[in-house]
Amino acid sequence: MSIEKIKEKRPLLELLEFGILNIDKPSGPTSFTISNLVRKKLNLRKTSHFGTLDPMVTGVLPIALNRACKLTGYFLGEDKEYIGVMRIHEDVELKDIAKVIKKKFLGKIKQTPPVKSRVKRQEREREIKKFELLEKDGKNILFRAEVEGGTYIRKLIDDLGKELGIGAHMLELRRTRAGIFSENDKEFLNLYDFERAIENNELDKTIIPAEEIIKKVYPVVQIKSDNLKQIFTGKPIYKEDVISTRKFKKGEVISVFCDKRFVGMYKITSEEEIFARAEFVMQEIKK
Repeated sequence: MSIEKIKEKRPLLELLEFGILNIDKPSGPTSFTISNLVRKKLNLRKTSHFGTLDPMVTGVLPIALNRACKLTGYFLGEDKEYIGVMRIHEDVELKDIAKVIKKKFLGKIKQTPPVKSRVKRQEREREIKKFELLEKDGKNILFRAEVEGGTYIRKLIDDLGKELGIGAHMLELRRTRAGIFSENDKEFLNLYDFERAIENNELDKTIIPAEEIIKKVYPVVQIKSDNLKQIFTGKPIYKEDVISTRKFKKGEVISVFCDKRFVGMYKITSEEEIFARAEFVMQEIKK
């Protein structure tokens, strides 16, 4: 069943309680500001975003609603894609820059977060999957990058400039994909369309059911309904509760469903009778 068909059958209350909005963040406000705006406009208890964008960076900013906020940690490490403009401080041929990228800035690299970042400034390993130079206009270069979550593009450009010995900085940046969320999604909407959806009572067309996103990222395990009441209190899932499953590694994260009902996120154990223990259990949404 498509997400569109699922949304047709899902009451707005459930979508607001356990849904995700894919917002096109404009240049200027912080990611937190956008998340807070959504919370206030929809009169929610809480919202949270999946991965910070700098104020001047635009593009894909998924916003979790109410209980879906519990899921943000499961998506932060997903790959990201960007398109942007960098400015080199001295004129260099594209082919020469591409050679340096191929040699030093593809695959696993070491990166230290910038001074203004909120994380501890220690060297970390990140993977650069693609770093393509698309076109050059004087000292401005249009580029596309696909990177591991947690990679700082501004720092990547700065490090490239230092490696070239000429200096470089980022002029513009847009995130086009964050994990499975993309600017090509039907549900991707800017703040104007978000406001209009509220006014026209069309929010149910824009909110993505959180469990449908989970299914696309984490393996699904179906369980029997026999012990569902106990499982919803946080009890572990025993091997006898599982209908059928492939083999999993200890510590692997799975999504658990009972038929079409989302039960929660679990981690595989190596205990004799216990199959998995709960990390997040989705209690019934009260009407």
